[in-house]
Amino acid sequence: MSEELKAELLAVGLEAARRAGELLRDGRPADLAVAATKSSPIDVVTEMDLAAEKLITGILTERRPEDGLLGEEGADVPGSSGIRWVVDPLDGTVNYLYGLPGWGVSIAAEYRGETVVGVVAAPMRAETYHAVLGGGAWSGTARLACRAAAPLDQALVATGFGYLQARREHQAEVARRIIPRVRDIRRGGSAALDLCDVAAGRLDGYYERGLNPWDYAAGELIAREAGALTGGRPSEPASGELTVAATPAVFASLQPLLDEAGAWHD
Repeated sequence: MSEELKAELLAVGLEAARRAGELLRDGRPADLAVAATKSSPIDVVTEMDLAAEKLITGILTERRPEDGLLGEEGADVPGSSGIRWVVDPLDGTVNYLYGLPGWGVSIAAEYRGETVVGVVAAPMRAETYHAVLGGGAWSGTARLACRAAAPLDQALVATGFGYLQARREHQAEVARRIIPRVRDIRRGGSAALDLCDVAAGRLDGYYERGLNPWDYAAGELIAREAGALTGGRPSEPASGELTVAATPAVFASLQPLLDEAGAWHD
């Protein structure tokens, strides 16, 4: 793929993420978290999620009509160009519901199955992270780099939990086994932002089971381009079974520890 095409894809991804982020930020009702009925806030979040994906898909199909598209809210369009966009219009929906700033818009472009462009916009942080395969990772005009080497017992590690009770119970048990081995654990609520925080040096590592491609496609590339190692179980790529991203030194210890603890299992 030419550098010109990568630059074009990045420009499209940045525009779509920016506009969707503005829609979500400016369109969120101020009283969303304290709405009168139980169903009302969930319905509003769903409506905003769908509106953001509609906006993104509209931009992508207008600019790149021959590309494929996979979106969290149901978009699944085959393309003829070899390029597929993988879109999460609102990663961190519970944070968004409660008015917490840890949510973002995640957009990745794949070429023949390999992620070549990743964009994550975090409007409440006033930050947009992006990466092009082979071109480094960036927040605006600042180049990102993961933290310097540190032993596992000095590592700050983030994770996430699923919605199914049985999975959450197992994930809590895995976290219980990990906590004594690391500096501390964080639960941010957005896989995309956790991966970008690894890239930005705000975390030493991150792991989670049960992610979908749109949850990690952009953030995983951004983390790798910032110098982090990423993967799943040993010798396997990141996937829904397990996604791990960390500084090289932490990754070397964290990945086998997670495998031993059965982090890939429900």
